[in-house]
Amino acid sequence: MTNELVLILDLGSQYTQLIARKSRNLGVYSEILPYNADFEEITSKKPRAIILSGSPFSIYQDGAPIPDKRILDLGVPVLGVCYGMQLLAHWFGGKVERSLKKEYGYAKIAFKKDHPLFEGLSEEETVWMSHGDSLVIISDSFDAISYTDNSPFAAIVHKDQPIYALQFHPEVSHTTNGLKILDNFLKKIAGFKGDWTPAAFIDSTIEEVQNKVGDKKVLLALSGGVDSSVTAALLDKAIGENLIAVYVDTGLMRKEETEEVKKLFRDHWHLKFIALDAKDLFYRNLEGVSDPERKRKIIGNTFIKVFEKEAKKHQDIEYLAQGTLYPDVIESVSFKGPSATIKSHHNVGGLPEKMNLKIVEPLRELFKDEVREVGKELGLPDQIIGRHPFPGPGLAVRILGPISPEKIEILQEIDHIFIDELKRQNLYHEVWQAFSVLLPVRSVGVMGDERTYDYVTALRAVCSIDGMTADWAELPSWFLKRVSNRIINEVSRVNRVVYDISSKPPATIEWE
Repeated sequence: MTNELVLILDLGSQYTQLIARKSRNLGVYSEILPYNADFEEITSKKPRAIILSGSPFSIYQDGAPIPDKRILDLGVPVLGVCYGMQLLAHWFGGKVERSLKKEYGYAKIAFKKDHPLFEGLSEEETVWMSHGDSLVIISDSFDAISYTDNSPFAAIVHKDQPIYALQFHPEVSHTTNGLKILDNFLKKIAGFKGDWTPAAFIDSTIEEVQNKVGDKKVLLALSGGVDSSVTAALLDKAIGENLIAVYVDTGLMRKEETEEVKKLFRDHWHLKFIALDAKDLFYRNLEGVSDPERKRKIIGNTFIKVFEKEAKKHQDIEYLAQGTLYPDVIESVSFKGPSATIKSHHNVGGLPEKMNLKIVEPLRELFKDEVREVGKELGLPDQIIGRHPFPGPGLAVRILGPISPEKIEILQEIDHIFIDELKRQNLYHEVWQAFSVLLPVRSVGVMGDERTYDYVTALRAVCSIDGMTADWAELPSWFLKRVSNRIINEVSRVNRVVYDISSKPPATIEWE
């Protein structure tokens, strides 16, 4: 991808992905590895700089994440954040203790001396603290360059080695000039050019795909969503007529979506486009299944069988293309290491090992917002670029409990009303994702003079950048009232609408 890499070792912080995102915002390509990644894997990536994340652990706690200390021998700049700072200080003989007065939230830092890390900042800055331990003694190897009222060591630097450490979190928006601090570390100290852009990504990815695939044919699972559409555009540029795009109608898509996808790709694209109607097969395989994990695996296996059957109709098919994104890859391995359970609802974990096709995943290094930027660079229409994310298993994971054609039709109508009203009221692009969930409960209601006992639906809308974290969207009450009235009046078998006001974390965006 690039010779300019900042490697982030994840020690368990909830903000680790933010460090990666902010680095990329600055034009510096970043990757995340668990703290206990093999040293050989770290060196093979040839990082120009390393960042140690924060952590909920104490450095003296049993099971505390401790990376390979040989990273300090690589001679590249190292930045420790929060726990990462305490770990670096500890390695050099400093002392960390449980704080009598913890620091959580906003704090004011001042600077003892000028330093390139803080170039362009004011004499006093607002930062975000989140730590229960404190560094109380530093070794003679370090200088303290900033402080707070509670701590003389808000930032320290090694006197002889390119080692820097911050007690606060520069990656969060609450730290007023945190992005500037990261920019100083990456460009002024580590020497990054900051030239990683969507256009550069496109050029390098096309070359990588061409080198990997050669003159073999690639079968693309095309859903019409942002990820698969951008994948299609990239592969179209890379291998042209050797790309076969296959759309599978699972019966689990949104209302009228299948016809929209067919029209869009047949009328406006030059791909070899094939649409397969597999609704009955998916319905049979999912009949009576309630467990969401089983749903995902059944859907994933059914997809593969459908694709493999289609692949046999074509010559030289050796690859299956997928729109796997970087959050899928990150969340598939916890900071405790590669042995952690893989999330099977992501592409990286949902494929059976016996699959007979090799995998091409040109977007696996991108966050969601970066995919949209690449799509714009490729000239894809706003109709695709601005579309909300949609889960691979479709409505199957938005119907809690067993699915049926009747429930699918009900949820399609509900979801259509919700999305339609968001677009009518110019709110669709104000939220990152919006959808409806059909709950496995019924409630008592009254319509006219009759008592009803019908389904409950939950509406969900969130604001996010890349899906790693999300806040529930504070949609206007008049809007929610309008949507609720339409759903109850227009959708048979539904008499109650609720709105989900939980954020990620602690909740996830999808319900299953």
